[in-house]
Amino acid sequence: MKKLHFIIKNLRQNRQSVSFAESCTGGQIAAAFTSIAGVSDIFYGSAVTYSNAIKNEWLGVSNEILQKHGAVSSHCVEQMLVGIAKMAGSDYALAVSGIAGPGGGSELKPVGTVYIGVLTPSGILVEHNLFEGDRQEVQTQAKEKAIEMLYNYFKEAQ
Repeated sequence: MKKLHFIIKNLRQNRQSVSFAESCTGGQIAAAFTSIAGVSDIFYGSAVTYSNAIKNEWLGVSNEILQKHGAVSSHCVEQMLVGIAKMAGSDYALAVSGIAGPGGGSELKPVGTVYIGVLTPSGILVEHNLFEGDRQEVQTQAKEKAIEMLYNYFKEAQ
C-alpha cells in the first residue's frame, strides 16, 4: 500500500497519469490502484487483454510478434505498453503477460514465466520473471512486481 501511495503522490504532483494492459494478472493491478480513494485523477484505465486477438485489435500488438515470439515475450509486452499508453493518452503504463498455470507452460516458457514492462517518459523497460507457486501466487507476485517497477522508477528519479 505504501508503494501505491508513493506512486500516486508522484503522479499527482507531476500532473501525470498511468494506464495498464494486463493479461495473466486479469485486472489485479487496476484493482490495487482503484482500492485507493481519489485515484481517478491519475489512473486513466486498464485493458485486460487475455487473448492474442484482443492484444492485436485493442493494443496493436502485431500478429508477426505474436506468431514469432508469442504473447509471453518482451516483444509483446513492449507493444502492449505502447498500445495502452496511446489508447488511454497516459504518461506512464504497466503491462503484464505470462503463464500463471497450472497448465500452459513449456520447456522454454514454464509456468510462472511472466514479462512485466513499464513505460515512462524516459523509455521502456521490460523484465523477464520466473515466479513460483500456484496460479494465484504467480498472479500476486506479478502484480506486486509491476507495482514495484513503477515505484522504483519514481524512487530513483528523486
